[in-house]
Amino acid sequence: MTEAQSVAPQASPGSSPMVQFRNVSKSYASGQPAVHDLNLEIDRGAITVFVGPSGCGKTTSLRMINRMVEPTEGTVLVDGQDVSAQPAAALRRSMGYVLQSSGLLPHRSVLDNIATVPRLNGVPRRQARIRAEELLAVVGLSPALGKRYPAQLSGGQQQRVGVARALAADPPILLMDEPFSAVDPVVRAELQQELLRLQQELAKTIVFVTHDIDEATVIGDKVAVFATGGRLAQYAPPEELLRAPVDDFVAGFVGRDRGFRSLSFASARDLPLQPAVTATAGTLESAPAEGWLLITDDGGAPLGWLPPGQRTSTAAVTGGSLFTVGSSLRQALDAALSSPSGQGVAVDATGRVAGLVDAGEVLQRLDAERRG
Repeated sequence: MTEAQSVAPQASPGSSPMVQFRNVSKSYASGQPAVHDLNLEIDRGAITVFVGPSGCGKTTSLRMINRMVEPTEGTVLVDGQDVSAQPAAALRRSMGYVLQSSGLLPHRSVLDNIATVPRLNGVPRRQARIRAEELLAVVGLSPALGKRYPAQLSGGQQQRVGVARALAADPPILLMDEPFSAVDPVVRAELQQELLRLQQELAKTIVFVTHDIDEATVIGDKVAVFATGGRLAQYAPPEELLRAPVDDFVAGFVGRDRGFRSLSFASARDLPLQPAVTATAGTLESAPAEGWLLITDDGGAPLGWLPPGQRTSTAAVTGGSLFTVGSSLRQALDAALSSPSGQGVAVDATGRVAGLVDAGEVLQRLDAERRG
């Protein structure tokens, strides 16, 4: 058994994998392998992320699924069928594909860009445009953007259109090649959450390529870490990857702060909350002078902190992230450590203040879970 075979998990009981790599290798004229003896099963209806340094074979592996790259050795199966036995053009039209640069046609409107694949599949123009209008809403874009051209959109909007185009023919498989790497970090985080929302609704089989281990662990149900030379180093759920890297390469790639990031997968359910001393702009005069004071709006949503003794101004000290009750220990610890008062603000599902969280309580919970 090869090392790649030893780390590849089996598909979930009762369901066959959507994509299989069987002893797949790809070499170019130089003789250096881009992918070496890849054995991998991609679960149906899940997000699988390929991650690794530049030149490790992750994009090459992705492109072998739709025959944009042909393997030198081995077999790639999609839904049990050898992709080499299928016409390449038809195979590609049966899958969604999202590029780093969105790849939109600049001379076509947004609606016509989204309708591209249905039109190639013979869908009448009117029907294809109706489907395109529906997908604008699915990816969170205003219908008014349908008449615009790509150059009139922001980078984040272009990527959403690219996702809509990939979904237009309702493909079972969505291939995404570093789709969010060209946008700024704030937009990137929004697009990651949008993808997770879409996946909850659509349950596609998504293969996602990135060089960013944080992105991989945020969106992936399973993560395949590729090493230099096209070797599959580890294939596991993100929490296992962070908790138990199989070798020094994976440990180094995941990073020294993997313990902190693993808190994202530890539930903060039932984490004790301290009562919060709060006031609104209209109730400052009756607020206690000692200690930090949390300022909220009239609906109970947090606005910021006033330091001890400052009660004549609502120029609250902002800063610090919020902790949503019931989310992860990482979010709770981040809220506590980033707060100017030393205590993180916990909010309920409506955004109202639910209490305060202390970093010491989070660390005690983490220690208890490890002991348990």
